[in-house]
Parts: sequence; C-alpha cells; structure tokens
Amino acid sequence: MKHLLTSRAILLASLLAIAPAAYAETPADTLVVAATIDDIITLDPAQAFEFSGIDVTINLYDRLVDFDPTDLEAGFQPSLAESWEVSEDGMSITFTIREGATFHSGNPVRAEDAAWSFQRVVKLNKTPAFILTQFGFTPENVEEKITFEGNKLTLNLDKPYAQSFVLNCLTAGVASIVDKETVMANAEGEDMGNAWLGTNDAGSGAYTLGNWRANEAVQLAAYEDYWQGAPEMKRVIVRNVAESSAQRLLLEQGDIDVARDLTPTDVDAVREVEGLKIDEEPKGRILYMGLSQKNELLSNPAVIEAMKYLVDYEGISNSFLKGIFVPHQSFLPKGYLGALDENPWTYDVEKAKQILADAGIEGGTVTTKIRDLREYIDVAQALQASMAEAGLTLEIEQMTGAQVLDAYRAREVPIFLGEWGPDYSDPNTNAATFAYNPDNSDEAKATGLLAWRNSYAVPTEMGEATEAATLEQDSEKRAEMYKDIQRQYQEEAPIIPLFIRVANTGLQENVENWTTGGTVTNAMYRSVTKGE
Repeated sequence: MKHLLTSRAILLASLLAIAPAAYAETPADTLVVAATIDDIITLDPAQAFEFSGIDVTINLYDRLVDFDPTDLEAGFQPSLAESWEVSEDGMSITFTIREGATFHSGNPVRAEDAAWSFQRVVKLNKTPAFILTQFGFTPENVEEKITFEGNKLTLNLDKPYAQSFVLNCLTAGVASIVDKETVMANAEGEDMGNAWLGTNDAGSGAYTLGNWRANEAVQLAAYEDYWQGAPEMKRVIVRNVAESSAQRLLLEQGDIDVARDLTPTDVDAVREVEGLKIDEEPKGRILYMGLSQKNELLSNPAVIEAMKYLVDYEGISNSFLKGIFVPHQSFLPKGYLGALDENPWTYDVEKAKQILADAGIEGGTVTTKIRDLREYIDVAQALQASMAEAGLTLEIEQMTGAQVLDAYRAREVPIFLGEWGPDYSDPNTNAATFAYNPDNSDEAKATGLLAWRNSYAVPTEMGEATEAATLEQDSEKRAEMYKDIQRQYQEEAPIIPLFIRVANTGLQENVENWTTGGTVTNAMYRSVTKGE
C-alpha cells in the first residue's frame, strides 16, 4: 500500500532540499543518501531492472532466500522460507514459509503469495523475467509448475539444476514476494497490478515506500513490525544528485550522510576532510575488451593473444582509473562461486610484438566505436598508443552510449570497450554470456550474449561445460568447474576481462555498517546505524 508522508517527514525533506549548510543536520534516526537515481523507471519488482530501482525494491520486499548484510560471505540464507528440500531426482524444490512474517498491509505472508508472485513474473514477462523462466517456466505451464499447499511452495523444474544455482537466482529482485490481495485489489484490467506497483509497494521488507518523485528523491520509512526487527534508521531519503562535486559539497556541509557517486578526485578530497571517510567495496561490474571475430585481423589467434599484453593494467588503474577500477582478468567477479583470482597477463609490448612477428603479422588497422564516457575514451587512447608501438593502428570513433550499444548488438563494433554487470548472484549469470553461444549465426540475434555480440563461436567443449555446471549439485565441484572454464576461456577467448569496478562511497564518520552488498547484491539499509 502507499504510505503518505507525515508532516514531520515533509518538513524534513524540505529542509534537506533547501536549508543553508549552517543549519543542515541529518537526524540520528534518518539516513540521507546522494546518488544518481534518474534511471528508475518503475518500482514493480517484476519489472525493475535498473541499478537504482533495484536498490529501492530490495529494501521494500523480501525473498524466499537472501543475503545477510552483516555477513555477505556466508552466501544465501533462509529468509521468508525458513527451510527447503530438494527431491531425490533434483527436479523440484519445496520451501516451507516461515510463520509470523507480515506484509506492510498487515496481511500474513503465505505460500500462496509466493507462488502467485513467481507466476506473475512469468506471465508479465518483463525484462528480468528470464531469471525465473530459465528453469522452464512459461505463461502456459507456470500454474502447474509452481504450486502451493498450506505453508509449502514447490518449484517443479525442467532439469535437475544445481541447488545453489536455483537459490542464488531466488535472491534477485525479480524473485521478491508481493502481497497478492493488496496488488489484485489495485489491478487495472489484466495488468496484475503492474501500473499500481510502479509507484506503490506491497512488500514485507524492512522499509515501506514513503514517496518517490521521479528524478528527484525516494523516501523510505521503517516497517516497525518487520519480522527481523525494525531497522534503526527510521527514514531513508535518497536524493538525486548527478554531479560528483555537488555530492561532495553536500557531504562536507553535513547535508547528507552518504555520497555514492564520487569521482577519484573527489574521493581523494573527501579523505582529507575531518569527520568523513571513504568506504571501498569491490563490485561485480567488469570492464572488458571485446574483439569482433568478424574482423579479419582481430580473429587471428596471434592478434587475440598479443592484445592481452597491450593493455597497461597497472598503469591505467593507477592513473585515470585510480580508485574506481582494479585489474581483473577473469569473467567471474570476486565473491562469486568459482571466482578465479588469477591475472595471467601483464603489460609487455615486446612480447606482443614477438607474438605478432612469429605469426607473420606486420601491421593492420582497426576502426572502432567508443562510448563518449571519459574512462572508456581514456582506456581506448591508452590502447591506441600501445597498439601503435606494436605496429597496429587503432582509429577511434566516439559515439553516444545508445549508438554504440545499437552497433554492438548488431555485431558492428570491431573492438568494444565497456562494462558488464551480473544479472543475478550465481556464476552462470556471467558464464552463460561470456562462455556460451550455441548459435553464432547472424540470424540467432542472441543480443544478450556477449559471445554472440562479438561473433565468438564458443568451442563446443566450453559451451557444454557451462551447461553442465548448472546441473552439478556439489557446490565445491561446481566451483572447480567454473574455475576450469575460466582458465580455458583465458587461453583463447577474444572477449578479454580487464578491470573490475570498485565502489568508493563517501560517508559521515558516524555512519556504520554501510554496505552495497559487495559484488552480489544492492544497498541494504536495515543494517545501517549511526554512532555518536
């Protein structure tokens, strides 16, 4: 249900927006965050798939399983499901819903709500629905495949997937459990409440939705009857502040508690201010270089190998990418099952020249398209310089993000430099796009696969290993399978992971237990406290 702002909250929001720095002070029970949140399109968890939107829904809703913000290394934990059992044949998982959890409406959380929530995602078939439909659920079969009886919910799968694969996917925002009665009371036609949930909430999470003003602010209010205990921050206000310098100024003035989008320059400045601190947290977004295999020069194995030695990993990460990216040369981010912490390539122009010479390659020119973001342009120009030393010419054409993405999805970008962020917290989320491409034809139009976008015909053995890893029930064996896949991938693949992003968050010194969930989740406000 939609919660109206109290008069105190309205006054607080107004003061935070316009009060001079001399009078600004955030209350002890309120967390004020500055971030770029103009990407929010909807707050319906069945549709929200933008970074900022999921940051909101992850706090409004609970899922059957989730992460403990105080112990992320423990992996997924029971949440609305207190336990689960896998059938002997591995084809179904049955969850027992815990007693005592309630939605913000006061309605009890039931297995019926959980079943309906998943069925709703599949039937609406919005962008993130694939996270559930990959288990064989379709609009036609979902009511037979996802069933409930009493406090039991059963998912009947199309294959005996690894338990960890299924459960990791159920931590995603799209797997949030919604209040069926409240949503259907506000449905319009056959939309299953999609329009209403775009600006309202029907969750059981630690926070309720106080208000969302597009491109301005989101306000959350603590749910005092939350089954895990009411959070200490009774209000969370997230203000849309796009400029890093503006976020830094607000932080220094005490107008905000958290600044989420600081540039390296502003990060360094904040470190020098008494009463402020910087929290560094590796994220899951990988900056990579994709070499199109449609390009005659770039499809040569010697060129692929040489390019891995033409990136100045340390020099780039210690200069213009300082503080926001660190070298990372495997497709799984740290924190994921089977993540490989091995960086086999170093910057070595002489070695690259020798590899090219041994292959009889004396030169070549590539014209490429780069999104007009400073960090991508800087990386491209550094690569241009090192390629020139090795006798290769890189011509750079700058374009908008939309233009580059359209060209990339049409397989028309010879060298792509950009980022890839995981869609859910299981290793398959990246393995299935970097190391899987069952149909490399233009007609396949598998634009969601990075391998396809770069015209990389993934070796049959690697593709089969990627599929097999989703079915391995032993988590330790499954982790080793992904390590083996990544090592094979590093040896030959033309899509080369370069760096992984690091979130540098500016905080008031008294803000404690802040987390954006490392590489696998989003901001979880219920863990945050303020010291004296």
